[in-house]
Amino acid sequence: MNTSHTLTALLLVLGVTLPIQAQNNRNPLRDSLAKATDALAYHPDSIDLRLKKAAWNVELGQWQYAKDEYDIVLQHQPNSIAALYYRAYVNGKLHRYNFARLDYERLLEMVPGSFEAQLGLALLNQKDRHYTEAMDGINRLVAAFPDSASAWAARAGIEQQQDMLEPADYDFTEALKRDPQNADYLLSRADVRIRLRRFGQARRDLDAIVKLGTPRLALREWYDRCK
Repeated sequence: MNTSHTLTALLLVLGVTLPIQAQNNRNPLRDSLAKATDALAYHPDSIDLRLKKAAWNVELGQWQYAKDEYDIVLQHQPNSIAALYYRAYVNGKLHRYNFARLDYERLLEMVPGSFEAQLGLALLNQKDRHYTEAMDGINRLVAAFPDSASAWAARAGIEQQQDMLEPADYDFTEALKRDPQNADYLLSRADVRIRLRRFGQARRDLDAIVKLGTPRLALREWYDRCK
């Protein structure tokens, strides 16, 4: 499982980060999906092809199609870690929170201490407004993985959503100590600092993003909020 890609997906689901890159052209993804679908028609029993097709469905936001594929995979391989994890994610996108929670809990039974499963469950609880469980879960994750920028940033995002702005500023700073060139973390911290009316600090974060290669024009909304 690619942790960085998984985390990005989860954070975007939650709205933790504020992505600043333009979305990629989706035509190549659709071409890849079409090829996987054609291949699956000739090899319907191929688990690998179903996982590939489901991955393209996820990339294209075709949540129900992806869930259907993961269901089939898990019928044949009930202990497939990848299928369980991504079905939990897809169930969350479909607002099937209880089913997503069951998949995450099953995954944690199979892989105790799994970073991805703990993170996914914490973010799911936040999305499902189980705020106490969300904070308890993300606090355990940070304690277990103190060197992970992703864990600090995820907790900061939860705090940001709960209007806990001072802790969010601190945790985004900790995340940036571990991943100083992460533009999404910088932008999220700038947003927090704007809400705290620390406009000078927010502008410095925005300037840092520009130095990393993002056009200043793309950040105009945030610069305007600093005035």
